[in-house]
Amino acid sequence: MLSIKAVSLIVLSCFVSESISAPTPAHFHHAHKRDNGKTCSFPNSNGMVQVFNNKDSSSEGWAQDGPCKAGSYCQYACQPGYLMGQWNPQVDTYSYPGSQDGGLYCNEDGELSKPISNNDYCYKGKGTAQAINKTGQNVAFCQTVLPGNEEMLIPTDVSAGSSNDLAVPGTDYWAKTASHFYINPPGVSAEEGCRWGSTANPYGNWSPYVAGFNMDDSGNTYAKIGWNPIYFEDSSPFKNEKPSFGVRLKCDDSSKCNGNTCEINPNTYGLNKVSNSGEQQDSDGAAWCVLTASGNSGVSIEVFDL
Repeated sequence: MLSIKAVSLIVLSCFVSESISAPTPAHFHHAHKRDNGKTCSFPNSNGMVQVFNNKDSSSEGWAQDGPCKAGSYCQYACQPGYLMGQWNPQVDTYSYPGSQDGGLYCNEDGELSKPISNNDYCYKGKGTAQAINKTGQNVAFCQTVLPGNEEMLIPTDVSAGSSNDLAVPGTDYWAKTASHFYINPPGVSAEEGCRWGSTANPYGNWSPYVAGFNMDDSGNTYAKIGWNPIYFEDSSPFKNEKPSFGVRLKCDDSSKCNGNTCEINPNTYGLNKVSNSGEQQDSDGAAWCVLTASGNSGVSIEVFDL
């Protein structure tokens, strides 16, 4: 079942500006079978990235908790800027338990198959978002696994002073959902940050900032940055703690930008605030804002030290 704390990012799936009818699913279905002890090995090919940093080391590289068991769908990570291209094609709406059915299918004999034969294992997103690291240390952007368990297991590590692509789904992606990222503090490795964390550190699901992206069929990229709602929960030890870094969302072409530059800078604006209070919005007690880049133009998230 979807973790309570993962719910904080569901709101990022909802900022596409228009409703688009769902496609007709392919005729493909596997019933979930009782565990017979067999598993499928991680193929480690076709742009896949092994994940060994989640809470269960028995995952053997899969982007999930535990091994890839017979009779189940098994999620995997792709390289930065790319998206998982396999899921249960009969599930085309965001609802449990179908939202768990991402990845390859492991049959009862422990053999992998592609649920959507015409899709690649990993395919390039729209290429309209990048992370720019202006700090002196690496920054780990951790993408949630969807369809899947929605843990932040998919790493995009950005070296100091460099940039890297962030995955932007189009309407061909599963259930037309957006990509979701947790932004870890500078200096936190992907191994530390791209995993379910605890209140010991503001890492992983306790990171202060989140982001999301998607593109519609008209070439509009919707981008969002915001404070992480659980950062300000009553039980959070960080709710009065100022992060050591900020993030800034910008359109690459100002002439194709709907919205002003959005910045989270707790030194300047304070906790749980964004730069333009007139455009600030709130979800689950956390402030956020959105920019739209039209005409297939791009957006950037700059990470900077305070």
